[in-house]
Amino acid sequence: MKNRSTAFVILAALFWGLSGGIGGILTDRGWDPLVVAFYRGAIGLLFVLVWLALRPRHSGLSNRKLWFWSLIAGVGVAGNFSFYFISIAEGSVAVAVTLMYCAPVFVYLLSFTLRLEKPTPLKWGAVAMVILGIALLTEIYNIDAGEVTLIAAGAGLLSGLSYAAFIFGFKYAAPHGSPQAILVIAFAVLVLSLGWVGDANQAVKVLTAPSWPLFAAIGILGAGLSFILYVLGLNHTPPAVASIVAMVEPITASLFGVTILNESLFGLQILGMVLILVAVTALSSYSNERSD
Repeated sequence: MKNRSTAFVILAALFWGLSGGIGGILTDRGWDPLVVAFYRGAIGLLFVLVWLALRPRHSGLSNRKLWFWSLIAGVGVAGNFSFYFISIAEGSVAVAVTLMYCAPVFVYLLSFTLRLEKPTPLKWGAVAMVILGIALLTEIYNIDAGEVTLIAAGAGLLSGLSYAAFIFGFKYAAPHGSPQAILVIAFAVLVLSLGWVGDANQAVKVLTAPSWPLFAAIGILGAGLSFILYVLGLNHTPPAVASIVAMVEPITASLFGVTILNESLFGLQILGMVLILVAVTALSSYSNERSD
């Protein structure tokens, strides 16, 4: 059971990584990042609705606290998807996914601020390493480099911050209902919000465009199957192990960008990426081991 659960987490991370690459293809073809994010969430909503229909017990949908925290999770996942694809469109898949992977650091900083987590030298050291990694990856030390725009870097960091909001919302909603109910509310918030601010005309064109199989793939892999697999996998996978195997996502997305989209990273950028991934994974693993 543990091996199968770990495989579920690995598959989920793999699918998330592939969805970043597919998003890169779609934005390269001129599709609005918000439209890409909308379809990813909309198809994900269909999957979790079926999951809820098959397992409706203990949903908690009558609980106000479940709704409150699920709405926060929904705002978080909407921002995460949107800013992620904006960062990809303005920069590269590798930079966007690595900056998004900084989400646990934002969780720590927010926990420090709210006094939910006690800061230690080890945690501050990891945070400092991530900041150094961000500086190297985005090349902010060299304004004339021109490889990573301010919009790409800012959107990537905002995608991580939004994902941190999703983590908080999901975490505090979980005691009040089922994960499928939480995800239904969260994805519904995403669909409603992005359906309102996105390009409606372009969203309609997707249905008859040659690119529609890619939109279907990004929804199925990036939200439909991946979130379900990840939640099921966490049931029997130690959190420390889950945090480590989640590195499959940035590695997969980066390789996709380099091999399929012909993106490139230079020496110091690669070093920055390594610093971020190592620091975030170590920080997550340490936190999970302390909580066990």
